[in-house]
Amino acid sequence: MSLWSPFRCRWKPGPRDSREASPQLPDQDFEALLSECLRNGCLFEDTSFPATLSSIGSRSLLQKLPPRLQWKRPPELHSNPQFYSGKAKRLDLCQGIVGDCWFLAALQALSLQQDILSRVVPLNQSFTEKYAGIFQFWFWHYGNWVPVVIDDRLPVNEAGQLVFVSSTYKNLFWGALLEKAYAKLSGSYEDLQFGQVSEALVDFTGGVTMTINLAEAHGNLWDLLTKATYHRTLIGCQTHSGKEKVLENGLVDGHAYTLTGIRKVTCKHRPEYLVKLRNPWGKVEWKGDWSDSSSKWELLSPKEKILLLRKDNDGEFWMTLQDFKEHFVLLVICKLTPGLLTQEAARKWTYTMREGRWEKGSTAGGRRQLLQDTFWKNPQFLLSVWRPEEGRRSLRPCSVLVSLLQKPRHRHRNQKPYLAIGFYLYRMNMYHDGQRRLPPTFFQRNAPLSQPDKFLREKEVSQELCLDPGTYLIVPCTLEAHQKSEFILRVFSRKHIFYEIGSSSGVVISKEIEDQNEGQNECFTKFFEKYPEINAVQLQNILNHVTWSSLGSTQPLFSLEACQGILALLDLNASGTMSIQEFRDLWKQLKLYQEVFYKRDNGSGYLSWAQLQTAMREAGIVLSDDVCQLMLIRYGGPSLQMDFVSFVHLMLRVENMEDVFQNLTQDGKGIYLQKSEWMMMALYS
Repeated sequence: MSLWSPFRCRWKPGPRDSREASPQLPDQDFEALLSECLRNGCLFEDTSFPATLSSIGSRSLLQKLPPRLQWKRPPELHSNPQFYSGKAKRLDLCQGIVGDCWFLAALQALSLQQDILSRVVPLNQSFTEKYAGIFQFWFWHYGNWVPVVIDDRLPVNEAGQLVFVSSTYKNLFWGALLEKAYAKLSGSYEDLQFGQVSEALVDFTGGVTMTINLAEAHGNLWDLLTKATYHRTLIGCQTHSGKEKVLENGLVDGHAYTLTGIRKVTCKHRPEYLVKLRNPWGKVEWKGDWSDSSSKWELLSPKEKILLLRKDNDGEFWMTLQDFKEHFVLLVICKLTPGLLTQEAARKWTYTMREGRWEKGSTAGGRRQLLQDTFWKNPQFLLSVWRPEEGRRSLRPCSVLVSLLQKPRHRHRNQKPYLAIGFYLYRMNMYHDGQRRLPPTFFQRNAPLSQPDKFLREKEVSQELCLDPGTYLIVPCTLEAHQKSEFILRVFSRKHIFYEIGSSSGVVISKEIEDQNEGQNECFTKFFEKYPEINAVQLQNILNHVTWSSLGSTQPLFSLEACQGILALLDLNASGTMSIQEFRDLWKQLKLYQEVFYKRDNGSGYLSWAQLQTAMREAGIVLSDDVCQLMLIRYGGPSLQMDFVSFVHLMLRVENMEDVFQNLTQDGKGIYLQKSEWMMMALYS
């Protein structure tokens, strides 16, 4: 029976499905439903999130809908629909009529991290192999990774154009389907209207977000951004709050953006610090200094200008760090491990998560100003911290990260707004057995070591603390007393014990998380502190002394000539040296290259023609058979096999040339070069 049978597989809750997989979602077994649809030759229809107006919403969003709204599946919208394509630009999504720029800004950041993206979006789904109109996505939902199952019916207008998120590549649908899954998780499409970038970032990663008020940002903002872009982070930002409005300078008030890159450029013998941003609309850009039409670009070397400037109204643009601080309000950084958020370089961290609740009349005590009556009734947690390498007698401070998340209070995300939440920290200078709640007298006699500057109506509030080894009390609370809600309290540190006073579950076993990069990161930082700019000889020294963990026993040997070639590719200002930022960009690429190389070389240390093509495709580069053969002749050995060092040189060159083409092309098909540009590019290549 054809998959386009008039019969449809409808999901109905059974005995197993009657329980909830989370407070908001029905428990749907993706594999079982897929198998059933394939067996019956029908397309899945999700009755828990139907193709009706009830899934869109019930309020203002309905008024934005086009007349004669229809629901269609991707094979009905395009002759060659694809779920996801590695060939497509990573920033290919555009916002629809839902006011969910916060979600899309986070989604664009997610698309820049392939490994994190594949955790949320299983990339092996398609509209051909095992297609049954059913798709699955994963979100970190208050402590657990939960699957969200949807059918692929999408709302379109009369012309067959997607009403909500779409791709600039009209046959790609992963973004639209992910938005539908997130709408189901949130209650409806309308529940995606209004939000914070930080909220979606947490749901995509399970990481911890730090929100920086740019008006109060310290002088080390550039250093923080440099370190953040080097780590596994997702970064978003927001302009002034209020109704979305396009300003004369091209920015949009009340809007969220994705931070996609940073670059220090040399401008008339002085550095200029630039940040690269993208508008989720896929259009409407900054018009000031360093915008696409700015004369500032003429101050750069031709090579630097060609590699950085892309004159295309695609929503992506450069601006100075100073303009960024002036025109944007919040910077949101989401990190998967605490290394970035603390001043301590460490590979191993201890992580503990506890669930709790504020119950009206018993544990919803409100803020500390309500000390005499109810504050002491809030849930109380004991935290003991120490440095693992020095034992509990050490006096050196410990880095601790505390995150408080509140759970939704209604099936629909926007039905009940978030409460204003925060937490207090007290030093415990006395022994406590952990069985009985501390009485009001403790809080009357002791001042908090840390307290909220402001209670925030957000999903998550977090704080980085530097604490002396010892025992502390954490008291999470709402701004007002008698407000009912559930919460999750997470603690990250080098070593700790963390539990709730009076809890029947007792001490919770903590998990250990490891940041594989921190050891080498620390070595790199120390090296660049001694040598702020390195030459080819120093680059060779670094690359030949690091451990290439993915390459096993076959450790590469970088020649001086190879390092000179790498330096020439990345040295945009023709200084003959490389800064720590440029090296961190390089190292990020090298880690990806070693993974795809090791995956395809079968332990031989070399790639054949077929293996080279596959490895490059997995790294996001697609070349024709003829070009791939020429590259093997140019960069491979006499036996037409390519080692890792040559693979690195080839990949860096191809990626740079792809950037050059995209920046210079007017129609996506070809480019026009002046003679000086051609000479520069020919010599550069």
